[in-house]
Amino acid sequence: MAEPQEIPQIATELIDISREYLLQETIEPAKRLGKVAAKGVGGAMVLSIGAFLIAWAVYHSLKMVFPVGEWWVVLSRFLTALAAAGTAGIIVWRMQSDDLPG
Repeated sequence: MAEPQEIPQIATELIDISREYLLQETIEPAKRLGKVAAKGVGGAMVLSIGAFLIAWAVYHSLKMVFPVGEWWVVLSRFLTALAAAGTAGIIVWRMQSDDLPG
């Protein structure tokens, strides 16, 4: 049993150990998770911008290939939307594959 004069020292040690444990088990992993999440969000943003620019290039390429006219522009937009939706569908289909580890 602890002596009465040792109680403040024991309480201080308990607080120090608790603080170290809190840093080690919660704050440090949260910092690492934040770094990984930031990289994931950044990568998703870059890929989204790239996909948008590719779709925009497809649209303008189709507009240049087709003759001048209001309905040809509509057809260009429709084909671009169809290509983008098809690409997104293929990506989602491949992501749902059961062959992926994990």
